[in-house]
Amino acid sequence: MALTGPQLQAFRELAAVTGGIDTAVYEQYGKDPLDPIIGLGLPDARVGFFGRDPGRDEILHGEPFIGAGGQHVRRALYRQLHGQPLPDFEASRAVGRDFYWANTVPYKPVGNKAWSTKVKQRFHPLMRELLVGDWHGDRIITLGREAFLWFGIGQGKAVREQIDAFWNSEARFEESIAVTLATDDGRSRDFYIYPLPHPSPLNATWYARFPALLEARLKQLDVRPGNLAMP
Repeated sequence: MALTGPQLQAFRELAAVTGGIDTAVYEQYGKDPLDPIIGLGLPDARVGFFGRDPGRDEILHGEPFIGAGGQHVRRALYRQLHGQPLPDFEASRAVGRDFYWANTVPYKPVGNKAWSTKVKQRFHPLMRELLVGDWHGDRIITLGREAFLWFGIGQGKAVREQIDAFWNSEARFEESIAVTLATDDGRSRDFYIYPLPHPSPLNATWYARFPALLEARLKQLDVRPGNLAMP
Protein backbone atom coordinates (compact mmCIF):
# COMPACT_ATOMS: atom_id res chain seq x y z
CA MET A 1 0.00 0.00 0.00
CA ALA A 2 1.45 3.37 -1.01
CA LEU A 3 0.53 6.99 -0.47
CA THR A 4 -1.42 8.65 -3.25
CA GLY A 5 0.17 11.56 -5.05
CA PRO A 6 -1.91 14.17 -3.16
CA GLN A 7 -1.16 12.48 0.18
CA LEU A 8 2.57 12.46 -0.51
CA GLN A 9 2.47 16.09 -1.58
CA ALA A 10 0.62 17.06 1.60
CA PHE A 11 3.29 15.40 3.76
CA ARG A 12 6.08 17.03 1.78
CA GLU A 13 4.52 20.48 2.13
CA LEU A 14 4.23 20.13 5.90
CA ALA A 15 7.76 18.75 6.21
CA ALA A 16 9.11 21.72 4.26
CA VAL A 17 7.94 24.07 7.01
CA THR A 18 8.90 21.81 9.92
CA GLY A 19 12.18 22.53 11.68
CA GLY A 20 14.08 19.77 13.45
CA ILE A 21 14.10 17.09 10.74
CA ASP A 22 17.50 15.37 10.85
CA THR A 23 18.47 16.33 7.31
CA ALA A 24 22.09 15.26 7.84
CA VAL A 25 21.08 11.60 8.19
CA TYR A 26 18.84 11.79 5.13
CA GLU A 27 21.70 13.30 3.14
CA GLN A 28 24.13 10.66 4.44
CA TYR A 29 21.95 7.94 2.95
CA GLY A 30 20.98 9.84 -0.19
CA LYS A 31 17.34 10.17 0.92
CA ASP A 32 14.92 13.06 0.47
CA PRO A 33 14.14 14.58 3.92
CA LEU A 34 10.71 15.64 2.70
CA ASP A 35 9.58 12.07 1.94
CA PRO A 36 7.75 10.47 4.87
CA ILE A 37 8.73 7.05 6.20
CA ILE A 38 5.40 5.26 6.52
CA GLY A 39 5.14 1.51 6.27
CA LEU A 40 1.39 1.42 5.80
CA GLY A 41 1.21 -2.29 5.00
CA LEU A 42 -1.88 -4.08 3.78
CA PRO A 43 -5.06 -1.97 3.94
CA ASP A 44 -6.96 -4.97 5.32
CA ALA A 45 -4.34 -5.89 7.94
CA ARG A 46 -6.24 -6.66 11.13
CA VAL A 47 -3.54 -5.39 13.52
CA GLY A 48 -1.44 -2.25 13.33
CA PHE A 49 1.60 -0.91 15.18
CA PHE A 50 1.91 2.76 16.04
CA GLY A 51 5.20 4.26 17.21
CA ARG A 52 6.85 7.61 17.83
CA ASP A 53 9.02 8.41 14.81
CA PRO A 54 11.58 6.76 12.51
CA GLY A 55 15.30 6.53 13.33
CA ARG A 56 18.54 6.16 11.42
CA ASP A 57 17.94 2.58 10.25
CA GLU A 58 14.46 3.47 9.08
CA ILE A 59 15.89 6.25 6.91
CA LEU A 60 18.54 3.91 5.48
CA HIS A 61 16.02 1.23 4.50
CA GLY A 62 13.04 3.52 3.80
CA GLU A 63 10.91 1.38 6.09
CA PRO A 64 9.59 1.98 9.63
CA PHE A 65 10.22 -0.21 12.68
CA ILE A 66 13.28 -1.84 11.13
CA GLY A 67 15.98 -0.67 13.59
CA ALA A 68 16.88 -2.13 16.97
CA GLY A 69 13.50 -1.44 18.57
CA GLY A 70 11.57 -2.57 15.52
CA GLN A 71 13.57 -5.78 15.33
CA HIS A 72 12.45 -6.49 18.88
CA VAL A 73 8.87 -6.35 17.61
CA ARG A 74 9.53 -8.32 14.45
CA ARG A 75 11.28 -11.14 16.33
CA ALA A 76 8.16 -11.58 18.44
CA LEU A 77 5.94 -11.54 15.35
CA TYR A 78 8.05 -14.21 13.68
CA ARG A 79 7.96 -16.45 16.76
CA GLN A 80 4.21 -16.01 17.03
CA LEU A 81 3.59 -16.87 13.39
CA HIS A 82 6.28 -19.47 12.72
CA GLY A 83 7.10 -20.93 16.12
CA GLN A 84 10.85 -20.46 15.73
CA PRO A 85 13.48 -17.72 16.04
CA LEU A 86 13.77 -15.02 13.41
CA PRO A 87 16.44 -16.28 10.97
CA ASP A 88 17.73 -13.08 9.35
CA PHE A 89 17.09 -9.44 8.48
CA GLU A 90 15.17 -10.16 5.29
CA ALA A 91 12.79 -12.41 7.21
CA SER A 92 12.18 -9.52 9.62
CA ARG A 93 11.14 -7.34 6.70
CA ALA A 94 8.87 -10.01 5.25
CA VAL A 95 7.08 -10.78 8.51
CA GLY A 96 5.91 -7.17 8.78
CA ARG A 97 4.01 -7.16 5.51
CA ASP A 98 0.83 -8.54 7.02
CA PHE A 99 0.56 -5.67 9.53
CA TYR A 100 -0.04 -1.94 9.37
CA TRP A 101 2.72 0.45 10.53
CA ALA A 102 2.63 4.15 11.31
CA ASN A 103 4.19 6.80 13.57
CA THR A 104 3.07 10.02 15.22
CA VAL A 105 5.33 11.96 12.82
CA PRO A 106 6.90 10.09 9.86
CA TYR A 107 10.21 11.99 9.94
CA LYS A 108 13.39 11.47 11.95
CA PRO A 109 13.99 14.24 14.50
CA VAL A 110 17.45 15.59 15.28
CA GLY A 111 18.92 13.73 18.25
CA ASN A 112 16.03 11.25 18.26
CA LYS A 113 14.17 13.54 20.64
CA ALA A 114 10.40 13.23 20.66
CA TRP A 115 8.65 15.71 18.42
CA SER A 116 6.96 18.63 20.17
CA THR A 117 3.22 18.65 20.64
CA LYS A 118 3.04 21.45 18.06
CA VAL A 119 4.68 19.29 15.38
CA LYS A 120 2.55 16.26 16.26
CA GLN A 121 -0.55 18.44 15.97
CA ARG A 122 0.64 19.66 12.56
CA PHE A 123 0.80 16.14 11.15
CA HIS A 124 -2.16 14.79 13.12
CA PRO A 125 -4.81 15.38 10.42
CA LEU A 126 -2.75 13.54 7.78
CA MET A 127 -2.06 10.60 10.08
CA ARG A 128 -5.74 10.47 11.14
CA GLU A 129 -6.70 10.37 7.47
CA LEU A 130 -4.46 7.34 6.90
CA LEU A 131 -5.82 5.46 9.90
CA VAL A 132 -9.49 6.30 9.36
CA GLY A 133 -9.67 6.40 5.59
CA ASP A 134 -6.96 4.12 4.20
CA TRP A 135 -6.68 1.29 6.72
CA HIS A 136 -9.56 -1.11 7.38
CA GLY A 137 -8.28 -2.60 10.65
CA ASP A 138 -9.03 -1.25 14.11
CA ARG A 139 -6.65 -2.97 16.57
CA ILE A 140 -3.51 -0.94 17.31
CA ILE A 141 -0.52 -1.82 19.47
CA THR A 142 1.13 1.45 20.51
CA LEU A 143 4.81 1.50 21.42
CA GLY A 144 5.68 3.93 24.20
CA ARG A 145 4.03 6.85 25.95
CA GLU A 146 4.31 9.34 23.07
CA ALA A 147 2.58 6.98 20.65
CA PHE A 148 -0.25 6.20 23.06
CA LEU A 149 -0.93 9.81 24.09
CA TRP A 150 -1.07 10.81 20.40
CA PHE A 151 -4.62 9.45 20.40
CA GLY A 152 -5.62 12.21 22.82
CA ILE A 153 -4.53 15.05 20.52
CA GLY A 154 -7.52 17.08 19.32
CA GLN A 155 -9.91 15.22 21.60
CA GLY A 156 -12.23 16.79 24.15
CA LYS A 157 -11.21 17.19 27.77
CA ALA A 158 -13.11 14.13 28.97
CA VAL A 159 -11.46 11.85 26.40
CA ARG A 160 -7.99 13.28 27.13
CA GLU A 161 -8.49 12.68 30.84
CA GLN A 162 -9.64 9.12 30.15
CA ILE A 163 -6.53 8.46 28.03
CA ASP A 164 -4.24 9.99 30.64
CA ALA A 165 -5.84 7.96 33.41
CA PHE A 166 -5.51 4.76 31.40
CA TRP A 167 -1.79 5.37 30.82
CA ASN A 168 -1.27 6.00 34.54
CA SER A 169 -3.01 2.75 35.52
CA GLU A 170 -0.95 -0.28 36.50
CA ALA A 171 -2.90 -2.41 34.02
CA ARG A 172 -2.10 -0.27 30.95
CA PHE A 173 0.03 -3.02 29.37
CA GLU A 174 -2.61 -5.67 29.94
CA GLU A 175 -5.91 -3.97 29.10
CA SER A 176 -7.11 -1.96 26.10
CA ILE A 177 -9.04 1.25 25.50
CA ALA A 178 -11.40 2.33 22.71
CA VAL A 179 -10.76 5.71 21.09
CA THR A 180 -12.68 7.41 18.26
CA LEU A 181 -10.71 9.22 15.55
CA ALA A 182 -12.33 11.60 13.08
CA THR A 183 -11.05 13.13 9.86
CA ASP A 184 -11.41 16.80 9.01
CA ASP A 185 -14.27 15.99 6.62
CA GLY A 186 -16.30 14.29 9.35
CA ARG A 187 -15.62 10.58 8.86
CA SER A 188 -14.87 8.67 12.05
CA ARG A 189 -14.02 5.20 13.28
CA ASP A 190 -13.42 3.51 16.63
CA PHE A 191 -10.01 2.03 17.32
CA TYR A 192 -8.99 -0.33 20.11
CA ILE A 193 -5.62 0.59 21.56
CA TYR A 194 -3.30 -1.93 23.23
CA PRO A 195 -0.38 0.01 24.75
CA LEU A 196 3.09 -1.38 25.29
CA PRO A 197 6.33 0.26 26.46
CA HIS A 198 8.78 1.50 23.89
CA PRO A 199 11.01 -1.41 22.71
CA SER A 200 14.21 0.65 22.50
CA PRO A 201 17.32 -0.91 24.12
CA LEU A 202 17.68 2.44 25.91
CA ASN A 203 14.43 1.81 27.79
CA ALA A 204 16.13 -0.03 30.64
CA THR A 205 12.98 -0.29 32.73
CA TRP A 206 10.99 -2.29 30.18
CA TYR A 207 13.37 -3.60 27.51
CA ALA A 208 13.91 -7.04 29.07
CA ARG A 209 10.19 -7.45 29.76
CA PHE A 210 9.04 -6.27 26.35
CA PRO A 211 9.08 -9.66 24.53
CA ALA A 212 6.78 -11.26 27.08
CA LEU A 213 4.45 -8.25 27.08
CA LEU A 214 4.24 -8.25 23.29
CA GLU A 215 3.69 -12.01 23.20
CA ALA A 216 0.76 -11.56 25.57
CA ARG A 217 -0.69 -8.82 23.37
CA LEU A 218 -0.36 -10.95 20.23
CA LYS A 219 -2.22 -13.75 21.98
CA GLN A 220 -4.89 -11.30 23.13
CA LEU A 221 -5.34 -10.23 19.53
CA ASP A 222 -5.31 -13.82 18.25
CA VAL A 223 -2.44 -13.09 15.86
CA ARG A 224 -1.82 -16.32 13.94
CA PRO A 225 -1.55 -17.58 10.36
CA GLY A 226 -4.90 -17.34 8.64
CA ASN A 227 -6.13 -14.57 10.96
CA LEU A 228 -4.04 -11.58 9.87
CA ALA A 229 -6.53 -9.82 7.60
CA MET A 230 -9.96 -8.36 8.17
CA PRO A 231 -12.80 -10.75 7.21
